[in-house]
Amino acid sequence: MEGHYFSTSQSAPSSPFEIRAKARGRELCLISDRGVFSAERLDRGTRLLLDSMELAEGARVLDVGCGYGALGIFAGLDGAGEVLMVDVNPRAVGLAWLNAQRHGLADSTLAVVADGTGALARQWADLCLLNPPIRAGREVVASLIHGGAQCLRPRGRLALVARTSQGVRSLARVMADVLDEVGTVAKGGGFRVVEGTARVSEGPEDRRGNPCANERPDAGPHMGERPFGTPGIGR
Repeated sequence: MEGHYFSTSQSAPSSPFEIRAKARGRELCLISDRGVFSAERLDRGTRLLLDSMELAEGARVLDVGCGYGALGIFAGLDGAGEVLMVDVNPRAVGLAWLNAQRHGLADSTLAVVADGTGALARQWADLCLLNPPIRAGREVVASLIHGGAQCLRPRGRLALVARTSQGVRSLARVMADVLDEVGTVAKGGGFRVVEGTARVSEGPEDRRGNPCANERPDAGPHMGERPFGTPGIGR
């Protein structure tokens, strides 16, 4: 699907510009560009997800399908200890990293080009945020839900937003296959935020502080000066 925002390549020439994003009592100036999701404004679904987000101080946050980084940037500014932003679109990842730098989050943030979460450490994140690419198809969205759930620490949470008219209730059932306590936590403007809690697993929790611990060659480049777990990361 070349040219779509959920594609690895973009046909539209790059032409970066600034947008204003309001949520959680803040207004941020973010850099956007052609060929990324909701390029010209913060979409209503993302805003609803942000405004309903419960974030513990120092939490590890995974933003799957990060676009230009709005979810991860707001989480970092609101007290997240470490933020990992992932997208299949290299242009989006470059913007997410640029926006992290512009808002003073370079030491606690990574932006990674990856197709899903297969290259990421298991049981690393306290919170996974997902505004999925519905147009990519149900199979792709289901794989992102399953992958995000695998990245959660025991009792970590996955929060997903989607339009009610685009099957968010069916996505909640997909979440219920891999998460506990799945339910709607916010709704408005035709969108719903559905959240679920990670099950307690017998598998080893990643304690190294490196969200890319299982990195494969096809995961793509990091946009960051150093990986988590090295001096200077976190608050």
